[in-house]
Amino acid sequence: MSEIEIRSLSASPKIREMLCEILIEVVANGGSVSFMHPLEPETAEAFWDDALAAAARGERIVLGAWGGEVLVGTVTLLLNCPPNQPHRAEIAKVMTRPSHRGRGVATALMRAAEDLAAQRARTLLVLDTAAEDGASGLYEKLGFVLAGTIPDYALKPHGGLTATKLYWKRIGAKPEEADSGARDRSL
Repeated sequence: MSEIEIRSLSASPKIREMLCEILIEVVANGGSVSFMHPLEPETAEAFWDDALAAAARGERIVLGAWGGEVLVGTVTLLLNCPPNQPHRAEIAKVMTRPSHRGRGVATALMRAAEDLAAQRARTLLVLDTAAEDGASGLYEKLGFVLAGTIPDYALKPHGGLTATKLYWKRIGAKPEEADSGARDRSL
């Protein structure tokens, strides 16, 4: 596969269209990303409108993986945590077009998200994935640690309950350094 380029996404009509295509395609192929199949285009559009508006406010970063002019994957880094958690960020909506899976797209997206989190003095990343057909292998390969599994946490896109695995990973500075930096910023 040609080189993958990772960059932050904004709310242009073309970007929104491609994000909606990926979301609908991933859900149709069984991806457990909070939506049920069939996913209506209006629902996908509303989700991305809200997500990109939150990104414009600095509450999250939506990254896209590009293979030439084609958006082949996306990940969201959630930054808007409660006041007692300025050291933490959450990984959400890791999606790769089924046609591009197994080519390093998700790994490149995850590494870019981790780098951006560390640049923002985040020292802990958390994420969750479906126990059945989820991306546990990828996350464990990237150093995430399984915190536990919650049974019957969510419905699979085509129906039926699935457990969810919760993961965490320390990144960047030591927790006490991040805590000190958060105090310094508040002075």
